[in-house]
Amino acid sequence: MTKKERRNKRKRRMKYKIRGDSDRPRLSVFRSNKHIYVQVIDDEKGKTLESCSDKEIKSKKNLNKSDRASTVGRELGKKLKKKKIEKIVFDRSGYKYYGRVKALAEALREAGIDF
Repeated sequence: MTKKERRNKRKRRMKYKIRGDSDRPRLSVFRSNKHIYVQVIDDEKGKTLESCSDKEIKSKKNLNKSDRASTVGRELGKKLKKKKIEKIVFDRSGYKYYGRVKALAEALREAGIDF
């Protein structure tokens, strides 16, 4: 079984447990080899409420991947505060809670988002 197949298996298993609604939308994480993307989704309505990626960050040239992920977390935290969203459900999409995913989560917590 390849790495991608194992991640997809974990993702399917978690998908049954994690649901976002209007009160607590789901924050979905996708990381590629170069970038990290996050979306805040209301699963009841099937709409993306907010999104952010490290492609939007201006000063990313001198930062490593974990630092860019934490910058994305801080920016998303600011956007969510403006929309008055303070509680979310964290969907790591089968990725291990390590490295970039952990840096993103800790930056969101520092921004005042509860999950």
